[in-house]
Parts: sequence; structure tokens; C-alpha cells
Amino acid sequence: MSDTIYALSSGAPPAAIAVVRISGPGADRALEALTGSLPEPRRAALVTIRRGGDEIDRALALRFPGPQSATGEDVAELHVHGGRAVVAAVLAALADLEGLREAGPGEFTRRAFENGRIDLAEAEGLADLLAAETEAQRRAALALAGGALSRQVEEWRQLILGLAAELEAELDFADEGDVGEVAAQRGVERIEAAAAALEGVLEGPPVERLRDGVRVAIAGPPNSGKSSLINVLAQREAAITSAVPGTTRDLIEAPVAIGGVAFLLIDTAGLRDSDDAIEALGIARAGRAVDAADLVLWLGDPDDAPNRSIRVQSKCDLYAPAASADISVSAVTGEGIDALSRLMLDKARSLLPREGDMAINARHRALLGECRHRLGEAAATSDPLIAAESLRLALSALDRVTGRAGVEDMLDALFGRFCIGK
Repeated sequence: MSDTIYALSSGAPPAAIAVVRISGPGADRALEALTGSLPEPRRAALVTIRRGGDEIDRALALRFPGPQSATGEDVAELHVHGGRAVVAAVLAALADLEGLREAGPGEFTRRAFENGRIDLAEAEGLADLLAAETEAQRRAALALAGGALSRQVEEWRQLILGLAAELEAELDFADEGDVGEVAAQRGVERIEAAAAALEGVLEGPPVERLRDGVRVAIAGPPNSGKSSLINVLAQREAAITSAVPGTTRDLIEAPVAIGGVAFLLIDTAGLRDSDDAIEALGIARAGRAVDAADLVLWLGDPDDAPNRSIRVQSKCDLYAPAASADISVSAVTGEGIDALSRLMLDKARSLLPREGDMAINARHRALLGECRHRLGEAAATSDPLIAAESLRLALSALDRVTGRAGVEDMLDALFGRFCIGK
């Protein structure tokens, strides 16, 4: 944190403009060494960048004194022409300066976290935003990065702090008659209300479905058209197609975006009894994939369809549609494929967080679940000492959501997901 770091913070050159960011106690000194001047805070200035006596580029320079900056420390930016040679020369000029070093992955964002400019949940949102590939992913990540979860956690935290303070008053002054049974019962009711609010969030769809895609297993007997269907949905040759039964023996995954929603399509081995040991392994994996899927495209007998299935009559260009099927398609002619995509989207909407809902990841879910459990303990006990300890543990779980405490072991992994310059 005492070092001054620098990096290219925009995309790889060539580009129209490249942004080189500098952060740390030596940011102003570095900017002055390269340009011979310091612009007014938060006002762009046209400068000439030099290395030694050689002119590198004419660019815009900005400076943001800490702590009111992206990282919480002094920050400077150079907006230069985005050619490879220009960028390389600017970075080389910065490398010449004593006390400066190139930033590591995610180091700017980590400094923002360490300096209290963002909390851990917001940092996770930024990581998700950088990785977002669909509109739904972008919306959920932007809400998290914007502090939606952090604000809700702070509300719960203040509520639990108030309850803990009242409980401490009960412990300290109960013998004076200042705290009676009515107040104690009101405290239990408020604890139960907080636990119910947490339960509502925990029951929502997981954000992993947005990030990793709704898992869709394409299943049925051999030669029912599973591989052909995954190829037409993925719009590429993801799986080998053949008239020979048992061609698909392992799971084949194909990520695809349909209507702005991420899906993970999984082609499976044909489900049948087989004496072939390798095929039998593939069939067992197919069964597990069907069990773990969020949605199943079932191409077999509609009466045998597993739960969460869309019953698909395939090869409708060759066979009459089955009356009990939900939809008929042909991978050859394309008939019914658009309608199937719309049906998949309709099913996916019930499995995904709705716009405006709070979407939490597995780490948040585990910690909020722990908080809910501790609140339940506090509400259930008649011993005020046990209740006080349960509330303390509930607060500890909330503090780990936002990074107030107990998260050192996962910071390197999180910020390692960021690119250099972020």
C-alpha cells in the first residue's frame, strides 16, 4: 500500500484512446515528472508527455487527490493515443521513475477495498460485471457493485445491533425492573421478523444461474435427435451426430445466450440398458446430469419425462407430432426451434432472479444462512446470555458478507479474477 502503482487500464492497443492509471503517494510526483505540470484536481488538462528530453505524446492528464478517488489514495490518469508504441513508451517512462512499479491483477480495486471506498460485496459485483456476457448478468452485477446487497446488510446489521443493545440492557438492569416481559417479547418478535427477511432473500433463485447459465440437459433414448438439437440451439457443431446408436458417450456442454439469458446446454448419452461398460458409464453420467439440471429437454416418450421437463417431439419433418408433447421441432428444417427457444426463456425466467430482486452468490448465501440460524437461536432461547452470544455470531456473519471482518483468506482469490489495471 505504500508503493505507487501504474498500469494500462483500458483495452489492449491499438485503440483510439488508451488510459494509463497511476495510484499511490507518488502519483502527483510521477505526473509532474512526465508532463512538467500538475493540473487542477478533477479537471482535464492538455499536456506533453516526455521521457527525458524526448516527446512521447500530447495527451489529457487528470488527477484525483485522495481520499476522494477511486482507490482512496492519490490517483492520476493519462489519456494518450492508443497506439502500441505510444502506450509502451508511456509505461517505460513510468518504469524509469523511482518508487513506481507495475500493478498486479486487481490491485487498484483491492486498494479501493482496503481504503474503504468499496466493500467486499461491491468488489464481487465489479468482478461479475467485468465477466458479464449477457444483459441479465450485467444487471445483476451492476446492482451488486452499486451496493444493493451492502445497503440491505447494513439495515439488518443496525437492527441486530439495536436488539443486542436492548438485550445488554436486560442483562444489566433487569433487577431494577426497567426491562420487563413485554419488552423481551417485543425483542423476540423483531428477531423473528429479521430472520424472516433473511429467509426471503435466501429462498430467491441463486445468482450462479445468471453467471454460469441455466443448466439444460438434453435427454432421451438413443437416436432421438439430442445431438442434432444441441447443435442447432448452439448454432455450431458442438456434438457429433450419427445414425449409430450410442455415439454420444460422455457429457458435451455448450454455453449459449438466448434472448439475453445464459444457458448451458448439456448433450447426454442415450438412456437405455447397455452391456457396453463405457456406454454404461456415459448413461450413468447422463442420469446424474438430468438430476442436476435446472431444465430438461426430454426427447423420449412424453409419459417418461422427468421433472422440470419440456417434452420435445423431435424429427417432426419425418414423424407426426405426439399429442402429449409440449412442442415439435426439426433440427433439419428448423421448424419449431424459435418456439422452443421462447419456451426455454419462459421457463428460465422462473428460475432466475427477477429484475430488481437481490441476487446473491454461494458465499453470501452461506453467510446469510448462518446469520438466519443464529437469529433463530436467539429467538428460541430463554437464556439472555445465550441470546446475546447468538446475536454476536449473527453480526459476525453479516460483517463477513461486506468484508468488515474474517475474509482475509479469500481476498487473493477474488482480486486475482480482475485484469491488470482494474
